[in-house]
Amino acid sequence: MTVKQKKRGRPTSHAEQLSQEAIINKAKGLMLNDGKMPSIRALASALSVDAMAIYHYFKNKDALLEAITTSLVGDIYQPEISDDWQDALMALSCSYLNLLQQYSGLLETLLSMQSSGPAEVFISRFSAILAPLDLDESQQTDVLCLLVDYLHGFALAYRCNNTAQTLDVAAIKGPLTLIFKAIKA
Repeated sequence: MTVKQKKRGRPTSHAEQLSQEAIINKAKGLMLNDGKMPSIRALASALSVDAMAIYHYFKNKDALLEAITTSLVGDIYQPEISDDWQDALMALSCSYLNLLQQYSGLLETLLSMQSSGPAEVFISRFSAILAPLDLDESQQTDVLCLLVDYLHGFALAYRCNNTAQTLDVAAIKGPLTLIFKAIKA
């Protein structure tokens, strides 16, 4: 029986080229399959490189974590200028919840992070949607906090639901309609 020796460092030229994008994409795939953020060792093993090769592209694990989560959150709904604000906010909320449901453990990762990069992606899209309403900064912050706390609570309830009653994203329509009425008032 022979043991395949793993080479240290970057992959050889005939192998897939290692890059920030390749590392992030592999990490997203592992997270989707394993239901948790991959360790540096697991990620390096999946990429067939030494763990130190990843640090060539990311200065530390937090930088890698921010890049992965920002990439994931970057895939949520991108509002169009012509969109109705209520439809756009509903679409943003649904796509965010779908992301949290698809990537188990992402919510906990987002909430425990020191950086705000992924949150900034959501906030910028949220702000673009509400821009036509001319809310003052305090009102917009209050609406953001209410919406995000509701969405995070819903995502947690979805993951912890052990009852026969199914919980799906369509269930947010009623509560979001109430939030919309409060915004218009």
